Amino acid sequence: MSNEASIYQAQLDGRPVTQAELVPLAFSGFAHFTAMQVRSGKVKGLDLHLERLRNASTEFFGKALPDEQLQSRIKAAIDESPEDLSLTVTVFSRHGEFSAGSMDVEPSVLVRTSAPSNGPEGPLRLSIVEHERPLATIKHVGEAGKTYYLHQAIRQGFDDAAFADRHGRLSEATIWNLVFWDGETVIWPKADMLRGTMMSIVQRQLERLGIPQRHEDISVGRLADLSGAAVMNSWTPGIAVTAIGPHDIAQATPFIRLLHEAYEAEPGSLL
Repeated sequence: MSNEASIYQAQLDGRPVTQAELVPLAFSGFAHFTAMQVRSGKVKGLDLHLERLRNASTEFFGKALPDEQLQSRIKAAIDESPEDLSLTVTVFSRHGEFSAGSMDVEPSVLVRTSAPSNGPEGPLRLSIVEHERPLATIKHVGEAGKTYYLHQAIRQGFDDAAFADRHGRLSEATIWNLVFWDGETVIWPKADMLRGTMMSIVQRQLERLGIPQRHEDISVGRLADLSGAAVMNSWTPGIAVTAIGPHDIAQATPFIRLLHEAYEAEPGSLL
């Protein structure tokens, strides 16, 4: 389908969702999700998205829906949409609070589509905030802190915010993974954070390309020794970061190009 209106849709358990069903979800804070970009009807890193949903559902609900069922829900939404779009899969419980002593619920799946996005052009300048997201390894809803710190950063003249943990290590940004460059090696922060699907795609393709990588504690003082920095999420494999707090960072164009080349090397899955 190609008409503009069909880009925006929502399906609950494989059927069009009603307003009455959406209202409780709007006030629900116990849900997890994954977000992806669809291009030419294909999804990169589908296995990573399914793994994320499976692991988070097991953690939240004590059970996970079969991968085949989730793929079917995703495919149904893609089949009814233009070839290029943004797609979000949210898994939640429609039963509100669990009954005492029981987590035996069947999760529901909300699939939403919207216009495709490639993220901002950048470069970006990030403020530094001491903040650790609760349940950092799970992509869950209801995190007001991310938007709050984004707004605070903009008021301070920055574009977004990076988080530093209680040990002074940079971990991630509001809706981004952080990644750094020393001129030869791609450096990933060592801290509690969400392992992004884009991050995992880039990592496995860099490994295939023979590009050295390592995980390292990245303190603010370490920034002066680095040759480049970037953020990435489901929109894009790399946007240059030219400042973190008071520290300027060179805009390493070859580094950004390398991240994009790694992503382009990932094959897309046609559901």
